[in-house]
Amino acid sequence: MSDARTGKRFPLELPIKIHKAEQSGESSGVTGNLSAAGVYIRADATLEVGSNVEFEIALPPEVTGAQENVIIQCRGRVVRTDEPPSGSSPTEARGVACVIDSYDFVRHS
Repeated sequence: MSDARTGKRFPLELPIKIHKAEQSGESSGVTGNLSAAGVYIRADATLEVGSNVEFEIALPPEVTGAQENVIIQCRGRVVRTDEPPSGSSPTEARGVACVIDSYDFVRHS
């Protein structure tokens, strides 16, 4: 079985806000790892494989060297979902792998 992932992945647990493109509302979670091409998210959001998703990742100053959080707004697609391990609590987060199609840095005025 080949690994479809490309690029270096960084094992960063960063806060993330998830906006489902087809629905209103927002979910939150944390990144499990991050690369230029995609992100693995642990969240309580129910996302379907193939669905479009928008999300915001907050990069803290210790990661970027900036004086405040740097926010990246991303648009992408869900390519895989992982259910929580059996026997875990009902509130345990599920895993979601997303391809990043485009992103923008949010500048604060």
